[in-house]
Amino acid sequence: MFRSFISSAPGAEFPPEAGRYHLYVCYACPWAHRTLIVRKLKGLEDVISFSAVHWHLADGGWRFVKPDAEEDKEVVSQQLRVIPDPIKGHETFTHLHNIYYETDPDYDGRFTVPVLYDTKTSKVVSNESSEIIRMLNTEFNHLITDPAAKELDLYPEQLRKQIDEVEEGHYHEINNGVYKSGFATAQAAYEKNVLTLFSALDRAEAHLAKNFDAKKHPYWFPGAAPTEVDVRLFVTLIRFDPVYVQHFKCNIRDIRSGYPAIHAWLRNLYWNMAAFRDTTVFEHIKKHYTISQCQINPQKIVPVGPVPDILPLDQEVAAVSKK
Repeated sequence: MFRSFISSAPGAEFPPEAGRYHLYVCYACPWAHRTLIVRKLKGLEDVISFSAVHWHLADGGWRFVKPDAEEDKEVVSQQLRVIPDPIKGHETFTHLHNIYYETDPDYDGRFTVPVLYDTKTSKVVSNESSEIIRMLNTEFNHLITDPAAKELDLYPEQLRKQIDEVEEGHYHEINNGVYKSGFATAQAAYEKNVLTLFSALDRAEAHLAKNFDAKKHPYWFPGAAPTEVDVRLFVTLIRFDPVYVQHFKCNIRDIRSGYPAIHAWLRNLYWNMAAFRDTTVFEHIKKHYTISQCQINPQKIVPVGPVPDILPLDQEVAAVSKK
């Protein structure tokens, strides 16, 4: 892991500067998705650049697209920034692991996204998403031109203890819980983890049923602004019905018919906040999990449903609308 920090403190190795840092992401990855949401929420589009790797995780790890390759023509997108490595000097880089080895030739860890990269020193600053979003939340405020984005604080002092407590549970039981269920190799382990996951979802549903109001309190904590909790929970639950229900066997209930308060909270973020909607690419999400993870889906069949990937704000599935 790389765990350095961008800081405005005097003498910091990585000071905040416009145009200096680059984010490497994959739209399929929920951990990388966090950083794209926060980058947009904080109005950092012109301060920190980004590019996305191919959704297919195969031998060699995450790879950059090849614009002239026939198999990549449908994936390359300037709009989505699914492009070859755009950093000067990286013209021969084919995979994300090239970035890691450039920083540390002896690196022997996993080659994960997201990666926050310093173009000035040619080093990886961090590949820990929870710490990257904290940096984006505070360290570039003096460079933000949008007053609302500058004022937004996703980790406010008065809520930090509560945020930490909620995120600790969500990480182990929901964010990572879907993976512990999906990658279980024994029935007992699967059942233990999937039951833990749905118990946590039941508690989240109870919390939002009590506190969520689309007009007055549209976020996890009652108030006028989202926090880290909304970002970190959203990236897992937006993938739940399209992927985790069938692919990871998290099928005790789905979100759209089994959790009305979670469903309302999730759709409110997606449809009413561009930072959540514009960074969600369902095609990459569905293809990555079902084609890359051959041990779970050896025939690489990509499910058609659910249709649609996310329901409109004013529509419910038949089972719910008849209640």
